[in-house]
Amino acid sequence: MKTVLRIILPLLIVFGAYSYAKYLIDNKEEPPKRKPPEVRTHVQAIRLEPQDFPVIVRSQGTVRPRTESTLVSQVAGEITEISKNLREGGFFEANDALLQIDRVDYETAVIMAQASIARAEVTLAEEDARAQQALTEWKKLGGEGEPSPLVLRVPQKKEAEASLRSAKAQLEQAKRDLQRTEITAPYAGRVLQKMADIGQVVSRGAVLARIYAIDYAEIDLPIKGQDLHFLQLPEVYRGEKTPAGQNLEVTLTTTAGNRSYQYAGKVVRSSGAVDQRSRQLSLVAQVTDPYARTAEGRPPLKVGMFATAEIKGAVLKNKIVIPRIALREGRDVLLIDAQNKLVRTPVDVLWGGPEQVVIANGLQPGALLCITPVTYAVTGAPVVPDIEGEGVRDLNPSKPRKPLAKSGKKPTASQHNDSAESHPEAKAEQQ
Repeated sequence: MKTVLRIILPLLIVFGAYSYAKYLIDNKEEPPKRKPPEVRTHVQAIRLEPQDFPVIVRSQGTVRPRTESTLVSQVAGEITEISKNLREGGFFEANDALLQIDRVDYETAVIMAQASIARAEVTLAEEDARAQQALTEWKKLGGEGEPSPLVLRVPQKKEAEASLRSAKAQLEQAKRDLQRTEITAPYAGRVLQKMADIGQVVSRGAVLARIYAIDYAEIDLPIKGQDLHFLQLPEVYRGEKTPAGQNLEVTLTTTAGNRSYQYAGKVVRSSGAVDQRSRQLSLVAQVTDPYARTAEGRPPLKVGMFATAEIKGAVLKNKIVIPRIALREGRDVLLIDAQNKLVRTPVDVLWGGPEQVVIANGLQPGALLCITPVTYAVTGAPVVPDIEGEGVRDLNPSKPRKPLAKSGKKPTASQHNDSAESHPEAKAEQQ
């Protein structure tokens, strides 16, 4: 009997506890449901209006000279004189004497050539006299008709004339070699590299220096394919000497220390081929007189300097222009409807710059655009817009709202990106 009670009693206790717990669960009261208060974010907004937008295409490149030459010795000899300007970085003007090679041997060659001419002239005069004498003797001997060329010594006379011409050519060659002992500047320029010095014996064809002209500086500017549409390129077609299009204005900017300097130039031509690796076409910008002193005191635009460029392109007429921070994922924007609710709208971008974007389709004049990088940007989310030039538009001021942090300036694109990265679930919701 005791054994049966030991088995049944615990089972009864467990069953009773289970039944009581089930009764409590089945008969519990439902908790009251409360609707959370609607939180409205305070955002900045602008009213869209069409405007004319001048396109500025940006690029960068390295400054190089328009003309670069290598000075080569055309005669052999010892360098006896060298200009003080023939140093790396030295300036020179057109026809300045840069280097002198020993003249003695070439002066001797001129004198010897003049002597050869004198001998050839004497020989030719003697042959003329012999020809006249031969003609006289032929007539005395009763010759009839025309005398033969051998009688008149025509071959001997031609040989003497050829010797005279050869002597004169040798004199001209000797004079040219004598003149080439003095190396002169072909244009106004600057020395890039000097490769010979006084006392050095150089051979014909030896490289003496590398120089470049200072009348213009040029820079190659690669342009993306989608930006070429907004530039009227100065193209030259076959059979035409004058390039079509116009010389586009370009502003070059260089940096020296913590200061920036600007140089005005023009795009004068485009490269003859598209780069096979980048698939970009390069434009050639030209700056006139880059080494002249200016009233602004800017430094010269030296060869090898890195420069950024802004090229003035076409003017887009009557287009909607928005800040780049308002463009989400490169294809959507947030509009605010009459009920102060967000409306996610796809757009077609016509042109995009680092700060502004020109919209081709998707936006209408007068629409209200949100320019605050809202993290949870879902269609229908309530907001309170602070419209530029109009003020705050709050349709229901009694409801709570989430204030916008006052930073003293408009949010940037980097802040927008940081918000999206710090809330991956919001990014997933946007997609």
